[in-house]
Amino acid sequence: MRNVPSDIEIAQAAKPKAIVEIAAKLGISEDELELYGKYKAKVAPGVQKRLADKPDGKLILVTAITPTPAGEGKTTTSVGLTDGLNKIGKRACVALREPSLGPSFGIKGGAAGGGYAQVIPMEDINLHFTGDLHAITTAHNLCAAMLDNHLQQGNELGIDPRRVVFRRVMDLNERALRNVIIGLGGRMNGVPRESGFDITVASEVMAILCLASDLMDLKARFSRMVLAYTYEGKPITAADIGAAGAMTALMKDAIKPNLVQTLEGSPAFIHGGPFANIAHGCNSVQATRLGLKTADFLVTEAGFGADLGAEKFLDIKCRMAGLCPSAVVVVATVRALKMHGGLAKTELGREDLRALAAGIPNLQKHIENIQKYGLPVVVAINRFPLDTEAELALVEEKCRELGASFALSEVWEKGGEGGMALAEKVVEACEKSSSFKFIYDAAMSPKEKMNAIAREIYGADGVDFTAQAEKDLELVHTLGLDNLLVCMAKTQYSLSDDTAKLGRPSGFRITVREVRISAGAGFLVAITGAIMTMPGLPKKPAALSIDVDENGKISGLF
Repeated sequence: MRNVPSDIEIAQAAKPKAIVEIAAKLGISEDELELYGKYKAKVAPGVQKRLADKPDGKLILVTAITPTPAGEGKTTTSVGLTDGLNKIGKRACVALREPSLGPSFGIKGGAAGGGYAQVIPMEDINLHFTGDLHAITTAHNLCAAMLDNHLQQGNELGIDPRRVVFRRVMDLNERALRNVIIGLGGRMNGVPRESGFDITVASEVMAILCLASDLMDLKARFSRMVLAYTYEGKPITAADIGAAGAMTALMKDAIKPNLVQTLEGSPAFIHGGPFANIAHGCNSVQATRLGLKTADFLVTEAGFGADLGAEKFLDIKCRMAGLCPSAVVVVATVRALKMHGGLAKTELGREDLRALAAGIPNLQKHIENIQKYGLPVVVAINRFPLDTEAELALVEEKCRELGASFALSEVWEKGGEGGMALAEKVVEACEKSSSFKFIYDAAMSPKEKMNAIAREIYGADGVDFTAQAEKDLELVHTLGLDNLLVCMAKTQYSLSDDTAKLGRPSGFRITVREVRISAGAGFLVAITGAIMTMPGLPKKPAALSIDVDENGKISGLF
């Protein structure tokens, strides 16, 4: 077997172009960049204003089947498709999310693509990058500190310490901090109360960054964040404790989109990074709009499967930002479909048409989900070395039966050349007529919205609400917030809320155990099943393999 270099080795061997050269491809001048070294830059807000009257390019969303340990390659496909579009003569760029340090040092590893379809500088992007996630963490925790200081300094607003709902965040997986008691040690050390930590990507500050249209919209959304309640039940916001201005000051640079490049020199915007299982799973509206104004085709990805990231991209982001995709790519692998068909991970290297056929209904469901939005679908069959011709032919046959266009994707091994066939199919799909529509009406009640998502997108029989969720929804109604959209927090490993239910399960119901108000972001977060907003490290975290030598060269980062 030939020796295949690791992702980081491929990235480190690349010879990137100066970022000012990449920006020039998009019509962005050096004066409109804020340089972070030679290969990274933030784009000044004036660019969007300058291009406001320019027609938008085509918006292409990349999503996937239900993820498995076998791997699907959504980000890799997004990068390779962008390079493929440029290779066939189209002006294309990609917009991705910023990786969180949680999975980078936890179970997933890096998130900058893979093989010969990566964004670079890979180590920077996967680690501190331009500091956006640190700014989000600090802005969030400043607000939490100001809230606790208000309690300490006399509590003029009459906040009930038992009803503080704003937790702290950090950008690492740390199960020991899910539930904590703060303020111990006497009067000078604060007011004792129960609290906890979420991961930064689950912060409402992150969601707001990714949905805000500009700096002042960011500030206005911060002002509306609900932090706590008084003894009389009145909501207390960030504006009430005077935190919004200082938070915005901390975020004044983080709100600017980041520009980098692919291995082949395609422009790449990487900005914002909410998870799709516990948040809305999309990069920033600003980066998306910038890409649409500067390229003829913008490729973007939404986290996990079409039941999570794609649903939130379409029902939340597109609705709020007035976006309309031209086509959607659903990434599938033979390996993952065989796992959905019941084959163990250790057996995936052998041909098994029976298991593959049994797993294909999962792909079918994700295709149907996108078709329900009235959008053209292209299936990217992400080829792995051990896939057999018979297995690939079976997936192609099923795609034809489902009325979905498809193409073999070999971008991991061949980069843009391996994405040219997919690019051709995507261009064809973009020319098809579509009738984009949402799965639910914003005027529905929260329960109706959650049921619509569960029934139409997950294939559930309905939604059950715990006593706590019912209490939460009663409060939502009392506060006049029934019009907020819905962001479902659900496991990524199943269409249901049970990780053990692979394939295309049926006869199940979704259990909502808690509903959190994210008034600044503009949605309610429905916590389902056993999903956690602060992940834990696995038995053997990726951090065990990461190291650096005396020259500062990093190894083991995926």
